[in-house]
Amino acid sequence: MTTPRSGDLLQVTRAASVQFVKPIMFRVIRVLDWPTYDGWLWLDGYQLDARGDAVARRSIFVQPAGLVIARRTAPAPAVRPVPTRGPRGRR
Repeated sequence: MTTPRSGDLLQVTRAASVQFVKPIMFRVIRVLDWPTYDGWLWLDGYQLDARGDAVARRSIFVQPAGLVIARRTAPAPAVRPVPTRGPRGRR
């Protein structure tokens, strides 16, 4: 499992942390850079209900290996290089 990204929709289960006996859906706002144990991370985001509406903002402590990505955010658009001009404004 790769590190979640902003906008990812995750299913968080007991495999990610024992606190999630009942799985939740979670929309990632950001991955926090708080100190943690090796193999764990803090996520900031919203817990979602069955309709996909946010019901609570939470920061959760999880093992990324136990997260299930329900929907990945779209990949970032490719950055196109800006053409450079040669001497005297010629290309």
